[in-house]
Amino acid sequence: MSTTARSTTARAGAARNAPRLPWSLVVPVKVLARAKTRMSAAAGPHREALALAVAADTVAAALRCDRVRDVIVVTDDPLPAAELAALGARVVPDVPDAGLNPALVHGAGRGRELSPDAGVGALSADLPALRPDELARVLDAAAAAPEAFVPDAAGIGTTLYTARPGVPFAPAFGGGSRAEHRSRGAVEIVLPGIDSVRRDVDTPDDLRAALALGTGPRTAEVAARLPSVA
Repeated sequence: MSTTARSTTARAGAARNAPRLPWSLVVPVKVLARAKTRMSAAAGPHREALALAVAADTVAAALRCDRVRDVIVVTDDPLPAAELAALGARVVPDVPDAGLNPALVHGAGRGRELSPDAGVGALSADLPALRPDELARVLDAAAAAPEAFVPDAAGIGTTLYTARPGVPFAPAFGGGSRAEHRSRGAVEIVLPGIDSVRRDVDTPDDLRAALALGTGPRTAEVAARLPSVA
């Protein structure tokens, strides 16, 4: 083997064995009485149970991802606070009480207090089919950019926004957030085989698509009670 080939092989091996950037992920969870309103007709009396199930499956999957050091849930609802804390999430109240992005910044501040050496990310609570290995691939890609994001399956919104350590955390969730994050210079991450990271659930059709991917057990159990979806 030539010296150049040995050098290239050594560099590749070092890259594979290099420590991965750890992450603190912030997951915002609405008060259940206001959650999943677009599912009202399909979910009926099970709407709040569905919202909690989706959030719990999302958080459980994120906690199983080996790149994730902490999951910080921002919520003012005691029911999801208790259930998600039992899964292993750290729960903080929405102290700013000024909308989604200030809540995320507040949670990210807590994440940086806990792990200054970790990247911070804002992860949608609406990803019931989330796969830990797909999330790991996305976070590894995000580690290469100061700020990055993953667009939702519709190509309009955002399911994950990230910032490396030391980079200001400035999420821009809301209508048209994909375009807003791009306009601010965040790197868009679109990799093959990350459908579970992009498939958020807001409507009955979204839920059917998530079920086709394979959701976590809590979402599957509630969805089985919904004749118009199952």
